[in-house]
Formats: sequence, C-alpha cells, structure tokens
Amino acid sequence: MLTLLEQLDKGVLWQSPGGIHPPQFKTLSNQSAIARLPLAKRFVVPVPLVGEQATLTVSVGDTVLKGQVLTEGSGFTYLPVHAPTSGKIVAIEQHATNHPSSLPTLSCIIESDGQDTWCELTTSNLAQLSKAEILGKIKQAGIAGMGGAAFPSHVKLNPASEIDLVIINGIECEPYITSDDRLMRDHSDEIIAGVAIIHHLLSPQRIIIAIEDNKPEAAHAMKAAISRSSLPQDMVRVTVIPTKYPSGGEKQLIQIITGKEVPSGAIPAQLGIVVHNVGTAYAIQDAIYHGKPLIERVVTLTGEHIGHPGNYWIPIGTTVADTLQSVSFTTSIDQKVIVGGPMMGYALADLDVPILKGTNCLLVPSPNEIAPDVDEKACIRCGECAVACPALLLPQQLFWHSKAQEYDKAASFNLKDCIECGCCSYVCPSDIPLVEYYRVAKSALKTAAEEKRQAEQAKIRFEARLKRLEDEKNAREAKAKEAAAKRQANMKASDKDAVAAAMARIAAKKAQTESHVNSEEASSSVAPTAADPKKAAVNAAIERAKAKKAAQANTSSVPVATNNAEDDKKAMIAAAVARAKAKKAVQETNATSPQESEPTTVTAIDDKQARVAAAVAKAKAKKAAQETSTTSSQESEPTTVTAIDDKQARVAAAVAKAKAKKAAQEASTTSPQEIEPTTVTAIDDKQARVALAVAKAKAKKAAQEASTTSPQESEPTTVTAIDDKQARVALAVAKAKAKKAALQHVTQQDDAGLASPIADTATLNELHILPTENKPAEQPADCSDQKPGADLSPEQIKKAKVAAAIAKAKAKNLAQNAEQEEQ
Repeated sequence: MLTLLEQLDKGVLWQSPGGIHPPQFKTLSNQSAIARLPLAKRFVVPVPLVGEQATLTVSVGDTVLKGQVLTEGSGFTYLPVHAPTSGKIVAIEQHATNHPSSLPTLSCIIESDGQDTWCELTTSNLAQLSKAEILGKIKQAGIAGMGGAAFPSHVKLNPASEIDLVIINGIECEPYITSDDRLMRDHSDEIIAGVAIIHHLLSPQRIIIAIEDNKPEAAHAMKAAISRSSLPQDMVRVTVIPTKYPSGGEKQLIQIITGKEVPSGAIPAQLGIVVHNVGTAYAIQDAIYHGKPLIERVVTLTGEHIGHPGNYWIPIGTTVADTLQSVSFTTSIDQKVIVGGPMMGYALADLDVPILKGTNCLLVPSPNEIAPDVDEKACIRCGECAVACPALLLPQQLFWHSKAQEYDKAASFNLKDCIECGCCSYVCPSDIPLVEYYRVAKSALKTAAEEKRQAEQAKIRFEARLKRLEDEKNAREAKAKEAAAKRQANMKASDKDAVAAAMARIAAKKAQTESHVNSEEASSSVAPTAADPKKAAVNAAIERAKAKKAAQANTSSVPVATNNAEDDKKAMIAAAVARAKAKKAVQETNATSPQESEPTTVTAIDDKQARVAAAVAKAKAKKAAQETSTTSSQESEPTTVTAIDDKQARVAAAVAKAKAKKAAQEASTTSPQEIEPTTVTAIDDKQARVALAVAKAKAKKAAQEASTTSPQESEPTTVTAIDDKQARVALAVAKAKAKKAALQHVTQQDDAGLASPIADTATLNELHILPTENKPAEQPADCSDQKPGADLSPEQIKKAKVAAAIAKAKAKNLAQNAEQEEQ
C-alpha cells in the first residue's frame, strides 16, 4: 500500500462530500493583467483591522507617510495598522465598517496629499534572518490570510506541532472571483519566493500548490516558476483538481488532496498540515525582501454594471464608493453591491465603507445576473440541502432550531462546523436563506459565550476580593493578638492587677445592669396606679405636719387643750386615729378590697438621690434630738416643720390643707375600729435600701434618746427646703421620725391603757407610708383583731371625738391663715 507522500507524488485525489457546480462567470475579469486605480483623496482605516484591540499612536492633525505604523498593542493575535498613503489625519471617529451590519467602529480618516510618499523601508536577506526575526517581520507587516478569513499569518507559521505538508491554496472556487488567478499568472515568481520562506520556517516534507482545472494558465505559470526557483523540484509540485464548489475550503481541500478529514473542533495543524493562500505567500515575500507592510491587495471588480471589470491593486482603506467610481460604476435603483462572490458574499447597506485585508471581490451584478428577491416559502423537507452540504451537516435541523431561537440545540447539531458556503441555500427549492439563519445563530452563540466568559471573570474577581478581604482581616487580628501578647509580656505585676480589677468592675457593672433591667421588668406587672398612692401618702404626711403646726399655733386660743393635759393626750390619740382613717381612705381610692390591700409601688430613686436624702434625714434627726434635750419638760409641743421655700412651700401648704380637711371629715365619720395599712412596694436598688435603713435606724435611735432624756420636752424639728422630689422625700422621713418619737412619749405617759394599740398602729403607718427605697416591703401583722376603742369608756370616747373636732378646727384655721399669707 502506498504511503501518503507516494500518493501525493502520483497525484492521487479523493472525493469530498457534497458540493455544487454553479456558473463560473470568471471571464469577465481575468482577461486583463492586474492594474492600478487612481489614488483616492480620502482613506478610512479601521483601528481594529485584525486581532485584538489596538491603540492609536497618532492624533488629529498629524502628518503620516505611506506604510507608517498607526497603532500599537499587545497580544498573540495583534496586528499593527499602517497608513495606506501619505497625507494628514483629519479625524479619528466612529465610522461604518465593511460588514453586513455596517456597525460603526473607531476609524482613522486620512486625507491624501497626492504624493504617495513611502516611509523608510528595511530590506532583508532571508539567509541572514533567524526564524524568530522572520516571524517578527511578518507580524510587524500586518500580514493576515488573504483568502477571506484574515487570520494572522505569523500564528499559522509558528505551530506547536511538526508540519509534514504545506498546501498553497490557488483554488478560488467562488464564481466571478479571479484575483488569485491573475496573481498566479502575473506574479508567479514572487509567490514561489514566498513559498520558499514558508518552507524555511516550517521545513515540511511536501509542498502542494492546488489549482482548479478551470485555470490552466495559472497552473502553467506556477509550474514554470517552480522550475526557475531554488526549491527542490521533487518536494514542490502543482496539483490540479476538478472544479467543484466549495473545494477551496480549507477542510475540503485537505480531504481532496490527502483523504484525511479534519475532526470537528480541530485545526489542520493537529494533522501536520498547514494551508496558506497564494496572496498570503506574495505578501510574505514582499515584507521580507522589500520591507513593505500589507497596505494593498488585489481586488476583483466584476459584474455587468462595472464599466471596466478586472483585477486591481487597491490600497486598504479606500472606500467602496471611490473604488467603483474609478471603474465607471453604473448606478441604478435597488442596485446591489456584494462584497465577495455570489455564494459567500454579503450586500452592503452603505458604500462609504473601506476595503479590508480580506476583501477579494466587489460584485455589482445586473438584473440579468442575479435573481430578484423572492419570499421565503415553507420547507418541504426534500433533503437537497443535506445532500449538497460539504460538511455533512443536517441543514434542516439547523434551520428549524435557528428559526425557533433554540441556539443551544442548533449548536448540538455542530452548527460551528458550518463554513457558510451557501450550497444549501443554492439548492433550496423553497428559497429559504438558510445561511442567514445560521449566521444569526452563530452570532447569538458567540454573544452568549462572551457574556458567560465575562461573568466567570467577574466571579473570579469577586472571589479574589473576598479572599483578599478575609486575608486582610486575619492579618489585622493576628497583628492585634501579637501586639496584645507583647504588651502583656512587658506588663508589670501591678499593671496586671489593675487590669484584672478593671475587668472585675466591668463584669460587676454588667451584672448590676442586668439585675436592674430584670427588676424593672418584674415591677412592670404592678398596678399602674401605684404612683398615685405614693403621692397621696407623701401629701398626707405633709398634711399631718401642717395640722400639728396649726394645733400648736392655736393652743392659746383653745382653753380645753391648754388647761387639761389629759385632753391633749386624748386629742393626740384621736389625731392618730384620724390619720389611720386618712390612709385607709387613700387605700380605698385605689378600688381595692378592705380585706386585700394591694401594695403601693414606689419607683426607684437612684443612688445619689438616696444618699442625699439619707444624709439630710440623719442631720435633721440629730438636730431634733438636740433641740428636744434643751426644751422644757412641762411643755409637750408637736413637731414643727418649717415652710418650704417660695413656690414649693405654698404648693405644699395648699395640698396639706386640702388633705387635712379631707382627713378630718373622714375621721369624724369613720369608725375607729377600721384601720388598714398601706403597703409600699420595695424598690430594687440595693444601695438605696441600705442607706435609708441606716438613716431610719439612726433617726429612731435619736428619737429614743430624746424621749428618755426629756420625756416632757418636744421641740419642733426644722427642716430646710429640698428641691423637688428629694425635698418631699426627706421631709416625709423627718416628719415620720418625729411623729414616732411623739407617739413613744405618749406611750410612756399613758395611764388609761390606750396608747399601746395606737402606738402599734402608728408604727404600722410608719412602715407603710415611709418609702423604704429598695428594701422589700414587709407585710404588717393583721390588725383586724385589735380594736383600739374596745377598752374605752363612753366618757373617753366622747373626749376623743372632741379632740378630733378640735384638730379639724385647727386644720381649718391653718388653711385660712395660709390663704391670708398667700394673699
């Protein structure tokens, strides 16, 4: 069995699937040699001609020379852009491009100076250049594939694998196009020189120049050039293949010459094969031997509406409109201008677009050459498209999924392997533009793939940012721990004790705060009317003090109270009973049952206020004890409380008068057997409870000492005004202590056996009226069984009522005096 090389030497060919035989129409343009057109006045050079985005190195107003580099960039597929002629840059703007969509792209507008002056060119000798230098010169010349794909040539010439076969494509199977045909006829020696450079770079075992059998002149010219070259005659040969469209396709040509099929998604280099166009070979030798960049190419201008059809050297950047005007273009209504051939070309929507490196033909057909546009009809499932497909695809499936915008399903039928040759559309009896559907689907898939790539890159950047932030956080924490460890290592024993003490204080404060919050939550369940009984209790205490003061002031005007000491004692007992009734009346105002007395809630007084109140109470009690010891034992006077300064004193006096009047009325109508204590709810503040308990004990001790020192002397205790709530609390405490001392004095002198139960009642009143701050309220003993008037004779009861009436009169007199003072 012959090897592949032996079969190539014998000229063995293989059949390719599919394909069609359309009319050629090549004689319109291949009868004359390649010519040049007059230099245009305006050139539009797109910046991203080929490869990745480039950056302009010139600006508006700069003067450029022919062949001067206009851009710079980086990237494996980057190709520089050169000035097609000498002149001045008049604009850098978005301009319509040579594409079916005519979408604008950044372009450099050059106004020619008519001189067409070249920049400095550097010629080279192939023998003196290394392979890297050759590839660098090819890249800097901006050479791309001239067959239409415009893929960077320096990438193809630097494959990753070993190359066994190089195919120079001179097929040019598209109807009307003859640019490669005339190039091989007119410049065969230059093409073979370019082939020699390719051979020097790749060192293949065979080089095949493939030409269709409809170009006999080109095949003869290439064989003659090979014989004149220095290439080994047995290694380079011309192979003529049958005319069939699209045999010029890269994969189809490889299959025809070698019988190998390029797998889906693979490139020919993986099979050890590289394919280059004859125009690319010409541009390579021009760049290496003459130093010229790729700034012009051969373009076929053909069609019946072209006055002088043929092949011309046209500078890249020349507009299509200027090119057609130079060849006597005949305009007509609905005239189509097609870039490329009739099979794979596309119609332009705007003629003010530039010639590009991949533009090989401008076709301007007449109505006789091209069928009119017809409406698309329904697919009849004839299967002709599948027979004609050279890539062995299923055009019907691709069409259905593309039309339904099911692009993923279309991709599953190998849509990317479609070469857009147009064979399916050519044979379709329903006139369905199948290639147009495939192009739209490819574009959608490309856009989706780009969006997915950008999303993945964004995700990678986001994850990298999160990782960086986490690393920075860990670094800060590690640095803080290291600094703390260093400080702790350098810390003295005393500093450690101070830190421990500070931490203990913080923990204690936190615990106290939590306890206070819990106590407030527990106290929130108490009846909301508790604040009012507290106020009533304080006002009742003020009222009693005012009543005693009034009794002292009116002693001289009441003979019964002055001359009879026993009556005074009974009056005091009656007043105590009246006070108990007043307290019970306050309790009844809370709508509680006579048997069940709800505790009155007193809101907590903060630490500082409690300490101030305790200090004031202790000072007043001490002063009261001193004054009691210096007064006469013959006179028993009630405790006197001085008026509170200014407005507070007047307000307190008015409140006291009203409360005294009400208490006197209730005392005269209420039975002395019903005495219910008022309970004061405990306040949670521990410090306040301790301070008030100490103050209470000291006040009680002072009162006892005062009563034992001079039992018959009781001087009034003077209390100065205290602002707001502190004043009222302190006064109430002082008055209660003085009252307790007076009651103990009454108990010691009681000869009728009545003081004891009343003293107990007074004690209960003291316990339930005075705010005990944060000390829990103690439930008093049940006094329902104790009847203060049970052992009294009718005469003693009568005297008690008289004393109560006297107290009521004194309170009324006190109220009148206060009103006169206010006036």
